[in-house]
Amino acid sequence: MERLIRLSEEFGQSPWLDNLKRGYLTTGELARLRDTGIRGQTSNPTIFQKAIEGSGDYDEQFRSLIASGENIVEDYWALVLHDINGALDVFAPVYESSGGADGFVSVEVAPDIANDTDATVLAARHLHETINRPNLMVKIPATAAGVPAIRQMISEGRNINVTLIFSLQRYEEVLEAYVTGLEAGQGPVRNVASVGSFFISRVDTEVDRRLEAIGSPAALALRGKAALAQGKLAYKQFQEKFSGARWEALAGRGARVQRPLWASTSTKNPAYPDTYYVDNLIGPDTVNTLPDATIEAFADHGTLARTVDAGVDEAEATWQALHDVGVDMDDVARTLEEEGVASFTKSFDELITALDTKAQELKQ
Repeated sequence: MERLIRLSEEFGQSPWLDNLKRGYLTTGELARLRDTGIRGQTSNPTIFQKAIEGSGDYDEQFRSLIASGENIVEDYWALVLHDINGALDVFAPVYESSGGADGFVSVEVAPDIANDTDATVLAARHLHETINRPNLMVKIPATAAGVPAIRQMISEGRNINVTLIFSLQRYEEVLEAYVTGLEAGQGPVRNVASVGSFFISRVDTEVDRRLEAIGSPAALALRGKAALAQGKLAYKQFQEKFSGARWEALAGRGARVQRPLWASTSTKNPAYPDTYYVDNLIGPDTVNTLPDATIEAFADHGTLARTVDAGVDEAEATWQALHDVGVDMDDVARTLEEEGVASFTKSFDELITALDTKAQELKQ
């Protein structure tokens, strides 16, 4: 696991775990991962569906919740927040030792409100006030309705993980929401932390499908290049946003940059190396959220080098080439955003249905 420690200490990238389940807490596995270099954690409705449906670790608490008479949605949140609070405890030492720069745990607002600004504001505020921990980040999707909610939460001094970013245009809106939120805030900005999460491998999955449908040699030569090109161009946007007089005024008040976070970094195409989306996006002030298998792979044979701002000219050429062969990246982003929201909503709905069925069985 030495590579994970060096990733943070020498290259400025924080590896976070992209998973959470009760067994991580009860067995001490999460603390072990923290001690080997993992510096934070993310979760989402799909992760919790797999965790809760995939083991009996939640049964005892669920039986108690049923007996208390709460509705199933409230039971779901009680199960989730138990795990989130446990993870917050595990990563609190990282938060403290880093001076509030790391050690965050993320929980997402309910996915069915992704296109409702007011509901997202209320839900994010409720999660922050209910959990009330300094190393909590609440995840808000970067939908058109999510962006003003993000700005509002930042202005209230709340930590936000902006999730489901798929386009450079939307990323610019997210960056602006963060900066304007800080400028509008009444409290100290030094305590506000945020990340902007690009879903990397999903971009290649969708773009590669379109390139193969086009089928020309020029199109096929671009397979596996779109996601990394977008990541590098996003990092260039990040560098530009957090420089100059406007940002320096906020930095002078102690403001932190909103770090780019590379999500969905497991390799979906077996033709690509298993550390492909880690090795090629390493650099300062970034986060990479890794599922268990990718953590093991990178710890074993990942390549440590600053790569996130290398080959930016090539990335720009790739971006133009995708346009030239007929790939509409704006449409790719719309498709992936809709699929991402739908996927999380489906996981949430399926889990609520499964919990309801289980509750009826336990009552008999």
